Amino acid sequence: MDLAVLREDMVDGLEHEVKSVLHTDRVALAMRDVPREAFVENERVAYTDRAIEADGTTVLAPSTAARLLEALDVRRDDVVLVVGAGVGYTAAVLAEIVGPENVHAVDIDRNMVHTARRNLADAGYGEVFVDCRDGAGGLPEYAPFDRILIEAAAVRPPAALVEQLVAGGRLAMPMGTTDQTLVALERTEDEYEIAERVCPVAFRPLLVEGQQPGSVERNRTAREDREFAERHARKRNGWEQEWIDWEHDGGY
Repeated sequence: MDLAVLREDMVDGLEHEVKSVLHTDRVALAMRDVPREAFVENERVAYTDRAIEADGTTVLAPSTAARLLEALDVRRDDVVLVVGAGVGYTAAVLAEIVGPENVHAVDIDRNMVHTARRNLADAGYGEVFVDCRDGAGGLPEYAPFDRILIEAAAVRPPAALVEQLVAGGRLAMPMGTTDQTLVALERTEDEYEIAERVCPVAFRPLLVEGQQPGSVERNRTAREDREFAERHARKRNGWEQEWIDWEHDGGY
């Protein structure tokens, strides 16, 4: 099984008029280069165009990832934030376009943060910065961002994320609750405006603090998360990806 050939076939299918979800050369080239099998446990299904359950989350179907990336309209050297890192695949594709040092990702689930870091490192994108955060708060230590991608649905973009966009910056997200639409927003002087409505989608809702699976975050842990990001925000080179797992000592 030649995975490189399967990857080429996958992208060709996304570009073909039958699906026609991939239109931009830079996105297509990036998806041809990123080894999707590094982010999906089962190599046999890595290049099928369907969503896959892996590591306790849903890995987006390639066609869905392509739609998000096309809506984001990322350009070379843009500084990008991904809200909802998941297994790290979308962040890896973005890293191919803008460079891994320009990609930042957050996830509210600490286990997913570990998974994304491991997958990205194994695939050759270890410089992508991944942190455990409530995505609605963004990553202010690294703001402003040229592009923000939200891989979860919300009725409206969180105000903190809009504030972390540069003027004229672009944010792509599924907007809505039961009826969702993939939209692209652009930052204006006052707030934002909808630049494009792409297509109907169905995403899980954007989680807030306390809704992540299987945990109640301690105050000390939250403080450590902030200090971790602040420390790395002060040094843009030599990205360290190790994490200290503290032992429970009881109480908040």
